Amino acid sequence: MCQPAILQEAKEVFGIKFKNIIGLAAGFDKNARYLNELETLGFGHVEIGTVTPLPQAGNESPRLFRLPKDSALINRMGFNNDGVKIISSRLKEWQELTQAVTYNSGLGRAFPRLIIGGNIGKNKATLNENAWKDYETCFRELFDYVDYFVVNVSSPNTPGLRKLQEKESLKKILLHLRTLNTLKPIPKPILLKIAPDLTVGQLDDIIDLSVDIKLDGIVAGNTTIGRENLRSDKALVQAIGAGGLSGKPLQNKSTEIINYIVKRSNGTIPVIASGGIFNATDARQKINVGASLIQVWTGFVYEGPAIVKNILNTLAAKP
Repeated sequence: MCQPAILQEAKEVFGIKFKNIIGLAAGFDKNARYLNELETLGFGHVEIGTVTPLPQAGNESPRLFRLPKDSALINRMGFNNDGVKIISSRLKEWQELTQAVTYNSGLGRAFPRLIIGGNIGKNKATLNENAWKDYETCFRELFDYVDYFVVNVSSPNTPGLRKLQEKESLKKILLHLRTLNTLKPIPKPILLKIAPDLTVGQLDDIIDLSVDIKLDGIVAGNTTIGRENLRSDKALVQAIGAGGLSGKPLQNKSTEIINYIVKRSNGTIPVIASGGIFNATDARQKINVGASLIQVWTGFVYEGPAIVKNILNTLAAKP
């Protein structure tokens, strides 16, 4: 594998050493097919998934749309993935091939390998009252092959999924996973991915619950169902229809939520920032309000494969 030209220092977050702060958000490499290529592009971590127990075809195509005037995307993919059995097998094979691989920056510093996050969800056909079973299945199957978990209850593209963000439903899932985790010789960090459309009350409930159960972190956040203040033609947006909006329109909202989580939790909850990050200025905005790590997705689509190198080298040049 090629050595990426990355100048940013490694960082430790929730007990894991990341070779840099920039990661690829879930939804791009859903099936863990392109980890070597993404590592070569310089990503410090890649979040695979969302993974469900059974394979899913997802929603009908077309299901991904560009809004170039807004530097945005709308998607309604619907958790399309190969299912946890196939994905865990693929991760096992990748892990065996890359075991103990480290990178050297050229300055005598050894960097850790690519960190893998496992974003887990429920199958569309699974009733919400049984959702905890799907999260358990994914947790058990992926445990040996990912470095941390992200519980996804915030995608707008699986009917009823966001109802699992309500306090009692969420508590049931997270406490169950925490119990399973504590039985492991070396537990893995468990994070929660939240929607940007939560009310202040809902956000407060999630922060309080996260503090109470000692959740390892929050990913803020997922795509939005909102369509406010877009530059794109309204008829075009209406014709596209339902789906989650991502990209620049989410930038400020994401930053506000991160700032709120960090302040209300007194900095006790590490936050991975996701939403409207295209360049070093965007990344620095998230860092300045307390984000521990950064994830790109729509920015990667618009800016191309040099996005990690460009962000990190600019941050290193202008601390």
